[in-house]
Amino acid sequence: MSVIVFTVILLLGSYFAGLLGSLTGLGGGFIIIPLLTLLLRVDIHYAIGASLVSVIATSSGSAAAYVKEGITNIRLGMFLEIATTAGAFTGAVLAIYVPTHFIAILFGLILIFSAVISLRNRAEQIVHKETFLSKKLRLGGNYPANGGAIEYGVSNIAGGFFMMVFAGIISGLLGVGSGALKVVAMDGIMRIPFKVSTTTSNFMIGVTAAASAVVYLQRGYIHPGIAMPVVIGVLLGAISGSKILVHTSSSKWLRWVFAIVVTVLSIQMIYNGIKGNI
Repeated sequence: MSVIVFTVILLLGSYFAGLLGSLTGLGGGFIIIPLLTLLLRVDIHYAIGASLVSVIATSSGSAAAYVKEGITNIRLGMFLEIATTAGAFTGAVLAIYVPTHFIAILFGLILIFSAVISLRNRAEQIVHKETFLSKKLRLGGNYPANGGAIEYGVSNIAGGFFMMVFAGIISGLLGVGSGALKVVAMDGIMRIPFKVSTTTSNFMIGVTAAASAVVYLQRGYIHPGIAMPVVIGVLLGAISGSKILVHTSSSKWLRWVFAIVVTVLSIQMIYNGIKGNI
Protein backbone atom coordinates (compact mmCIF):
# COMPACT_ATOMS: atom_id res chain seq x y z
CA MET A 1 0.00 0.00 0.00
CA SER A 2 1.37 3.41 -1.01
CA VAL A 3 1.73 6.31 1.42
CA ILE A 4 -0.97 8.30 -0.44
CA VAL A 5 -3.53 5.49 -0.27
CA PHE A 6 -2.68 4.89 3.39
CA THR A 7 -3.17 8.58 4.21
CA VAL A 8 -6.47 8.90 2.29
CA ILE A 9 -7.96 5.83 4.01
CA LEU A 10 -6.81 7.14 7.36
CA LEU A 11 -8.27 10.62 6.69
CA LEU A 12 -11.69 9.28 5.68
CA GLY A 13 -11.84 6.78 8.54
CA SER A 14 -10.76 9.43 11.02
CA TYR A 15 -13.45 11.85 9.83
CA PHE A 16 -16.12 9.18 10.37
CA ALA A 17 -14.66 8.39 13.80
CA GLY A 18 -14.64 12.05 14.81
CA LEU A 19 -18.22 12.53 13.63
CA LEU A 20 -19.63 9.61 15.61
CA GLY A 21 -17.36 10.29 18.58
CA SER A 22 -18.65 13.85 18.83
CA LEU A 23 -22.32 12.86 18.50
CA THR A 24 -22.16 10.11 21.11
CA GLY A 25 -19.60 11.57 23.52
CA LEU A 26 -17.51 8.39 23.24
CA GLY A 27 -14.47 9.79 21.46
CA GLY A 28 -13.05 8.56 18.14
CA GLY A 29 -10.69 5.83 19.38
CA PHE A 30 -13.28 3.09 19.02
CA ILE A 31 -12.89 3.31 15.21
CA ILE A 32 -9.31 4.59 14.89
CA ILE A 33 -7.68 1.61 16.63
CA PRO A 34 -9.51 -1.15 14.65
CA LEU A 35 -8.94 0.85 11.44
CA LEU A 36 -5.20 0.98 12.06
CA THR A 37 -4.68 -2.51 13.46
CA LEU A 38 -7.11 -4.59 11.39
CA LEU A 39 -7.20 -2.78 8.04
CA LEU A 40 -3.85 -1.00 7.87
CA ARG A 41 -1.88 -3.53 9.97
CA VAL A 42 -0.25 -0.97 12.26
CA ASP A 43 1.22 -2.14 15.58
CA ILE A 44 -1.40 -1.70 18.29
CA HIS A 45 0.86 0.48 20.46
CA TYR A 46 1.29 2.98 17.61
CA ALA A 47 -2.46 2.74 16.97
CA ILE A 48 -3.16 3.57 20.62
CA GLY A 49 -0.75 6.52 20.45
CA ALA A 50 -2.49 7.92 17.35
CA SER A 51 -5.88 7.26 18.93
CA LEU A 52 -4.99 9.25 22.04
CA VAL A 53 -4.02 12.20 19.86
CA SER A 54 -7.32 11.82 17.97
CA VAL A 55 -9.27 11.85 21.24
CA ILE A 56 -7.61 15.15 22.16
CA ALA A 57 -8.60 16.49 18.72
CA THR A 58 -12.19 15.27 19.13
CA SER A 59 -12.49 17.00 22.46
CA SER A 60 -10.95 20.21 21.13
CA GLY A 61 -13.16 20.23 18.06
CA SER A 62 -16.52 19.63 19.72
CA ALA A 63 -16.15 20.86 23.30
CA ALA A 64 -15.89 24.53 22.30
CA ALA A 65 -19.27 24.44 20.55
CA TYR A 66 -20.97 22.73 23.49
CA VAL A 67 -19.49 25.15 26.01
CA LYS A 68 -20.62 28.07 23.86
CA GLU A 69 -24.18 26.71 23.80
CA GLY A 70 -24.17 26.39 27.60
CA ILE A 71 -24.77 22.63 27.63
CA THR A 72 -21.48 21.44 29.14
CA ASN A 73 -21.14 21.41 32.93
CA ILE A 74 -17.58 22.78 33.12
CA ARG A 75 -17.35 22.74 36.91
CA LEU A 76 -18.41 19.10 37.13
CA GLY A 77 -16.07 18.15 34.29
CA MET A 78 -13.05 19.75 35.96
CA PHE A 79 -13.88 18.03 39.26
CA LEU A 80 -14.17 14.59 37.65
CA GLU A 81 -11.00 15.12 35.60
CA ILE A 82 -9.02 14.70 38.82
CA ALA A 83 -10.14 11.07 38.86
CA THR A 84 -9.81 10.37 35.13
CA THR A 85 -6.34 11.91 34.84
CA ALA A 86 -4.96 9.82 37.69
CA GLY A 87 -6.53 6.70 36.21
CA ALA A 88 -5.31 7.49 32.67
CA PHE A 89 -1.70 7.84 33.73
CA THR A 90 -1.91 4.52 35.59
CA GLY A 91 -3.49 2.78 32.59
CA ALA A 92 -0.86 4.12 30.17
CA VAL A 93 1.95 2.76 32.35
CA LEU A 94 0.23 -0.64 32.58
CA ALA A 95 -0.31 -0.78 28.79
CA ILE A 96 3.44 -0.96 28.19
CA TYR A 97 3.61 -4.28 30.05
CA VAL A 98 0.25 -5.86 29.13
CA PRO A 99 0.33 -8.33 26.17
CA THR A 100 -1.09 -6.86 22.95
CA HIS A 101 -3.58 -9.70 22.38
CA PHE A 102 -5.07 -9.08 25.82
CA ILE A 103 -5.43 -5.36 24.99
CA ALA A 104 -7.21 -6.29 21.74
CA ILE A 105 -9.68 -8.59 23.53
CA LEU A 106 -10.38 -6.05 26.26
CA PHE A 107 -10.83 -3.35 23.64
CA GLY A 108 -13.37 -5.51 21.80
CA LEU A 109 -15.36 -6.03 25.00
CA ILE A 110 -15.36 -2.28 25.69
CA LEU A 111 -16.61 -1.71 22.12
CA ILE A 112 -19.57 -4.02 22.71
CA PHE A 113 -20.32 -2.20 25.95
CA SER A 114 -20.18 1.13 24.06
CA ALA A 115 -22.64 -0.17 21.46
CA VAL A 116 -25.11 -1.24 24.17
CA ILE A 117 -24.80 2.12 25.92
CA SER A 118 -25.46 4.02 22.69
CA LEU A 119 -28.78 2.21 22.15
CA ARG A 120 -30.18 2.60 25.64
CA ASN A 121 -33.59 4.13 26.15
CA ARG A 122 -32.95 7.86 26.47
CA ALA A 123 -35.97 8.58 28.66
CA GLU A 124 -34.55 10.27 31.74
CA GLN A 125 -35.70 11.51 35.09
CA ILE A 126 -33.95 14.74 36.03
CA VAL A 127 -32.87 15.00 39.65
CA HIS A 128 -33.70 18.42 41.08
CA LYS A 129 -32.71 17.76 44.69
CA GLU A 130 -28.95 18.01 45.25
CA THR A 131 -26.88 16.17 47.85
CA PHE A 132 -24.81 17.93 50.51
CA LEU A 133 -21.55 17.39 48.58
CA SER A 134 -23.11 18.58 45.34
CA LYS A 135 -24.24 21.80 46.99
CA LYS A 136 -20.84 22.38 48.59
CA LEU A 137 -19.03 21.91 45.29
CA ARG A 138 -21.79 23.67 43.30
CA LEU A 139 -21.94 20.88 40.71
CA GLY A 140 -25.57 21.35 39.69
CA GLY A 141 -26.49 23.47 36.69
CA ASN A 142 -28.87 24.04 33.80
CA TYR A 143 -28.92 23.69 30.04
CA PRO A 144 -30.98 25.35 27.29
CA ALA A 145 -33.96 23.42 25.92
CA ASN A 146 -37.25 24.37 24.24
CA GLY A 147 -36.57 28.08 24.50
CA GLY A 148 -35.84 27.95 28.22
CA ALA A 149 -33.42 26.48 30.76
CA ILE A 150 -33.81 23.13 32.50
CA GLU A 151 -32.34 22.98 36.01
CA TYR A 152 -30.78 19.73 37.26
CA GLY A 153 -28.99 18.44 40.33
CA VAL A 154 -26.17 15.94 40.80
CA SER A 155 -26.35 12.90 43.07
CA ASN A 156 -24.03 10.05 44.17
CA ILE A 157 -20.82 12.09 43.75
CA ALA A 158 -18.57 9.42 45.30
CA GLY A 159 -19.87 6.63 43.05
CA GLY A 160 -19.40 8.74 39.93
CA PHE A 161 -15.90 9.81 41.01
CA PHE A 162 -14.66 6.23 41.49
CA MET A 163 -16.23 5.18 38.19
CA MET A 164 -14.19 7.96 36.58
CA VAL A 165 -10.97 6.49 37.99
CA PHE A 166 -11.81 3.21 36.24
CA ALA A 167 -12.70 5.11 33.04
CA GLY A 168 -9.29 6.79 33.16
CA ILE A 169 -7.47 3.46 33.52
CA ILE A 170 -9.34 2.05 30.51
CA SER A 171 -8.50 5.21 28.53
CA GLY A 172 -4.78 4.90 29.22
CA LEU A 173 -4.75 1.14 28.67
CA LEU A 174 -6.69 1.10 25.39
CA GLY A 175 -6.06 4.55 23.93
CA VAL A 176 -9.71 5.61 23.87
CA GLY A 177 -11.54 8.47 25.53
CA SER A 178 -13.56 5.91 27.55
CA GLY A 179 -16.55 8.14 26.91
CA ALA A 180 -18.94 5.22 27.36
CA LEU A 181 -17.87 4.80 30.97
CA LYS A 182 -17.94 8.55 31.56
CA VAL A 183 -21.48 8.78 30.21
CA VAL A 184 -22.50 5.81 32.39
CA ALA A 185 -21.00 7.51 35.44
CA MET A 186 -22.74 10.83 34.82
CA ASP A 187 -26.00 9.66 33.26
CA GLY A 188 -26.57 6.42 35.18
CA ILE A 189 -24.85 6.94 38.52
CA MET A 190 -24.92 10.71 39.03
CA ARG A 191 -28.32 11.12 37.32
CA ILE A 192 -27.31 14.00 35.04
CA PRO A 193 -29.38 14.63 31.85
CA PHE A 194 -28.01 12.65 28.91
CA LYS A 195 -27.29 15.65 26.72
CA VAL A 196 -25.24 17.20 29.53
CA SER A 197 -23.46 13.88 30.14
CA THR A 198 -22.52 13.57 26.46
CA THR A 199 -21.21 17.10 26.12
CA THR A 200 -19.37 17.03 29.44
CA SER A 201 -17.80 13.72 28.40
CA ASN A 202 -16.54 15.41 25.22
CA PHE A 203 -15.11 18.19 27.37
CA MET A 204 -13.29 15.69 29.61
CA ILE A 205 -11.91 13.08 27.22
CA GLY A 206 -9.20 15.38 25.83
CA VAL A 207 -7.68 15.97 29.27
CA THR A 208 -7.87 12.25 30.06
CA ALA A 209 -6.17 11.31 26.80
CA ALA A 210 -3.48 13.98 27.24
CA ALA A 211 -2.41 12.36 30.52
CA SER A 212 -1.99 9.01 28.77
CA ALA A 213 -0.38 10.46 25.64
CA VAL A 214 2.60 11.74 27.64
CA VAL A 215 3.61 8.15 28.47
CA TYR A 216 3.18 6.96 24.86
CA LEU A 217 5.12 9.97 23.55
CA GLN A 218 8.03 9.20 25.87
CA ARG A 219 8.01 5.58 24.65
CA GLY A 220 8.09 6.69 20.98
CA TYR A 221 4.66 5.29 20.14
CA ILE A 222 3.24 8.50 18.62
CA HIS A 223 4.33 8.54 14.96
CA PRO A 224 3.81 11.86 13.11
CA GLY A 225 3.01 10.11 9.80
CA ILE A 226 0.12 8.28 11.47
CA ALA A 227 -0.99 10.88 13.97
CA MET A 228 -1.19 13.86 11.57
CA PRO A 229 -3.90 12.52 9.18
CA VAL A 230 -5.76 11.10 12.16
CA VAL A 231 -5.85 14.49 13.90
CA ILE A 232 -6.98 16.33 10.74
CA GLY A 233 -9.75 13.84 9.95
CA VAL A 234 -11.01 13.52 13.52
CA LEU A 235 -10.99 17.27 14.10
CA LEU A 236 -13.09 17.94 10.99
CA GLY A 237 -15.47 15.13 11.94
CA ALA A 238 -15.78 16.38 15.52
CA ILE A 239 -16.65 19.90 14.36
CA SER A 240 -19.31 18.51 12.00
CA GLY A 241 -20.74 16.31 14.76
CA SER A 242 -20.96 19.16 17.25
CA LYS A 243 -22.93 21.29 14.79
CA ILE A 244 -25.37 18.43 14.16
CA LEU A 245 -25.94 17.70 17.86
CA VAL A 246 -26.46 21.34 18.83
CA HIS A 247 -29.19 21.82 16.22
CA THR A 248 -31.00 18.50 16.48
CA SER A 249 -33.00 16.79 19.20
CA SER A 250 -32.50 13.28 17.84
CA SER A 251 -29.62 11.38 16.28
CA LYS A 252 -31.13 7.93 16.70
CA TRP A 253 -30.18 6.72 13.22
CA LEU A 254 -26.56 7.67 13.84
CA ARG A 255 -26.61 5.72 17.09
CA TRP A 256 -27.76 2.64 15.18
CA VAL A 257 -24.96 3.11 12.64
CA PHE A 258 -22.52 3.51 15.50
CA ALA A 259 -23.79 0.36 17.25
CA ILE A 260 -23.58 -1.75 14.09
CA VAL A 261 -20.09 -0.52 13.16
CA VAL A 262 -18.55 -0.99 16.59
CA THR A 263 -20.17 -4.42 17.03
CA VAL A 264 -18.56 -5.66 13.81
CA LEU A 265 -15.23 -4.11 14.80
CA SER A 266 -15.41 -5.56 18.30
CA ILE A 267 -15.93 -9.09 16.95
CA GLN A 268 -12.92 -8.65 14.66
CA MET A 269 -10.75 -7.31 17.50
CA ILE A 270 -11.70 -10.13 19.89
CA TYR A 271 -11.19 -12.79 17.18
CA ASN A 272 -7.77 -11.48 16.16
CA GLY A 273 -6.80 -11.06 19.82
CA ILE A 274 -7.68 -14.67 20.62
CA LYS A 275 -5.83 -15.86 17.50
CA GLY A 276 -2.81 -13.74 18.45
CA ASN A 277 -2.84 -11.82 15.14
CA ILE A 278 -2.48 -8.43 16.89
